[in-house]
Amino acid sequence: MTETLNTSAPVTTGLYIGGAERRAAETLEVLDPGKPGVVVGHAAAASAGDVDDAIAAAKAAYPAWSALSPRERAEQMQAALAGIAEARDEDAAILSQENGKIRIEAWVDSLVFEIRWNLALALADEVDAAKVLGPAPGIPVTTTVAYQPLGVVTVIVPFNWPIAILGASLPHALLAGNTAIVKPPPTTPLATTRVVQRIAEKLPPGVLNVVTGKDADMAALITSPDIAKVCFTGSVAGGKRIMQMASSSLTRVTLELGGNDPAVILEDATLDDVELDRLYAAVFDTTGQICMNAKRIYVHRSRLDDVVAGLSARLDRAVIGYGLDEGTTMGPLHSPVQKAFVAELIEEAKASGAEVREFGTLPASPELQGGNFLRPAIVIDPDPSLRVVTHEQFGPVIPVIPFDTEEDAVAAANDTWAGLCGSVWSSDPEHANRVGGQLECGYVWVNDHGATRLDLRAPFGGMKQSGFGREQGIEGVRAFQDTRSIAHLDPDALAAG
Repeated sequence: MTETLNTSAPVTTGLYIGGAERRAAETLEVLDPGKPGVVVGHAAAASAGDVDDAIAAAKAAYPAWSALSPRERAEQMQAALAGIAEARDEDAAILSQENGKIRIEAWVDSLVFEIRWNLALALADEVDAAKVLGPAPGIPVTTTVAYQPLGVVTVIVPFNWPIAILGASLPHALLAGNTAIVKPPPTTPLATTRVVQRIAEKLPPGVLNVVTGKDADMAALITSPDIAKVCFTGSVAGGKRIMQMASSSLTRVTLELGGNDPAVILEDATLDDVELDRLYAAVFDTTGQICMNAKRIYVHRSRLDDVVAGLSARLDRAVIGYGLDEGTTMGPLHSPVQKAFVAELIEEAKASGAEVREFGTLPASPELQGGNFLRPAIVIDPDPSLRVVTHEQFGPVIPVIPFDTEEDAVAAANDTWAGLCGSVWSSDPEHANRVGGQLECGYVWVNDHGATRLDLRAPFGGMKQSGFGREQGIEGVRAFQDTRSIAHLDPDALAAG
């Protein structure tokens, strides 16, 4: 990964519709969350007409694309991905500036997209795998149950890991035979648009399109009767709004809406340096702004001091600073609103009487003054009704809550609106499986937690208000398909009946 890129020049991105780049009458100004007043670049702000054109282009491309076999689509998609890493250093630098996260995380963001794309292509032979139901008593037919694509799909990704998250759904949608429109987040549109356009340029016109702009001008990406499905990753409030809008046309939705993930640390957990490093990363990677980060730590009372000491030692070494600066381990929060919210959670915990430990030193550089930087914090044994426990913090603060019995831990872990992920920490695999099997969520780790150890082959998604539907794996392909049953009368079975 190159460290010497010139990232001072503002970046400009356009729309990509029907095989051609186009500009827009207006642009979005993309600001640097670490350097107040600094403009990273400008992204085209699509008009309602531009959005309609993107939908029309995807609709026009659908018949030919869906008529290809999955293997033929996979071959074109493989060719379209070729060379995607050549601009990865530059993409990472841009994403770091528009998002705030450290450079290596921005670099991995693009890498994960490539890995997910290739894993999806490996499923090509399963895409059209049909099953045959033979005749049965009273059913004199042979029925083939096959799969068919849906049509035009919209994929909407969030600011925190936009390129990687796109890779969990976009290649699966295309491989299934759908055409797609990608909507990058309005506050971090630049790097994502660059990556999508480079791929779209190598696919047939209209198969893959990208539009950026203000949410108010993008409604047709959800409400148009020509949109067959919307795949959305974002907040609970955003997901509810998507569902409401999609209901007018009965457009299908897959929603991944964040979480309040519990990490349950049992009495027999190992908690050596390796495991404590994993736990620390699970909480504080991307300054806490990952949907599947651990948001609550429940630890057996006998191990409370071990966890607090282990996290504290690592937070003492944290370097809060600008994402592109060498040595920085924790960048700013993405928005001033989020910084204010997390700071409010910390102050509320202090006011309640909970023990709050804060760490690190805010950047002293004048150009970073007023940036969205916040000292990370541990809240020890808070009242479970505090918002630092009940809400998704999406920032560098973690409540550490002791428990006395396994039953208490499971009950507390499940007492939440969310159901995305969870983890169990134990030296006994059977013990971990027993507890993990009781967690009400879509994905459970043992002795680990978080995005760095997510199995990118496995279905991923949430329960409760964390959303529904699954991404990744063949289940992620099926999310962009429907079944078609074709039945033939069986003469012998009919005669016998």
